[in-house]
Amino acid sequence: MPERPQALFAMTARNVPHVFPPEVLARLREYVEIDPTLVAHDFTDPRVRETLARTEVLVTGWGCPVLDAAALDAAPELRAVLHAAGSVKGFTTPEVWRRGIVVSSAAAANALPVAEYTLAMILLAGKDVFAFRDLLRTRRAFPYGEIVPGIGNFRRRVGVVGASRIGRRLIELLRPYDLSAALADPYVDEAEAARLGVPLLPLDDLLRTSDVVTLHAPQTPETRHLLGARELALMPAGSVLINTARGSLLDHDALVEEVRTGRLTAILDVTDPEPLPADSPLFDLPGAFLTPHLAGSQGNEVARLGLTVVEEAGRLLAGAGLLHAIDHSALERAA
Repeated sequence: MPERPQALFAMTARNVPHVFPPEVLARLREYVEIDPTLVAHDFTDPRVRETLARTEVLVTGWGCPVLDAAALDAAPELRAVLHAAGSVKGFTTPEVWRRGIVVSSAAAANALPVAEYTLAMILLAGKDVFAFRDLLRTRRAFPYGEIVPGIGNFRRRVGVVGASRIGRRLIELLRPYDLSAALADPYVDEAEAARLGVPLLPLDDLLRTSDVVTLHAPQTPETRHLLGARELALMPAGSVLINTARGSLLDHDALVEEVRTGRLTAILDVTDPEPLPADSPLFDLPGAFLTPHLAGSQGNEVARLGLTVVEEAGRLLAGAGLLHAIDHSALERAA
């Protein structure tokens, strides 16, 4: 086996044992030389710089310092960044790409729990679980044996906004159910939509014809307030909006007005700002269900991100191409 390259953790130190629990760390150390007690949160730290000067592989995660020219000058041997999280936009700079450093992300692994969360919320919302939970809590009784009209998950249409990794994974997860999915994405053509097995619609048409709309587009200047007052007004009365992407995709003031009237229901795992101000009406409106950014990898799920990095490190040592390498040319329109 080739000599193991020197590696360095660059992330929030408290996350290392969660993302790389003992069994995952042991596997990583089969491929790279890395000290789990040395975690870079500042590339100017003298102790970090001594190792950084020899580092060929950076293992990054949430909290990674910015890889600007000064940091990269201190890492002349660096050839790969293996990111144990999703987006790399927050810490990579054009200098990384200019120097030919390959960057890999565990975004595909992080997409799975988000898609699972979204699927769960679609199914629960179809039964109007949140409203009936509150009703039962208030009444402490219910009329047993009666059919509740207007609810159910039979032949409902789910409108997926954005063919991101999460959007695509959700489309796969929806297949076993008696639900029909449709897609809106300006970067997908009819042939690609056919391969995904869903009709491709303009956003307005998708909003008009969906019982549930779920957002999976990236945060870019073009997608800010992608759904504003005009777009929300297109959604049918009684429909549900789910956002597990980024809060900026929604005009929250317009959403409050729609939810306040009872015309729409909103399930929000992300908001803008995040967290919301304590006096936001969304905390108290019956038609709003908020969770604290839980959809992405949490708890034991974050070890899946570490395993993705381990697999990439194995490919790197073997001289094989990385499975999850970032395409810099597509980064502007990615999450």
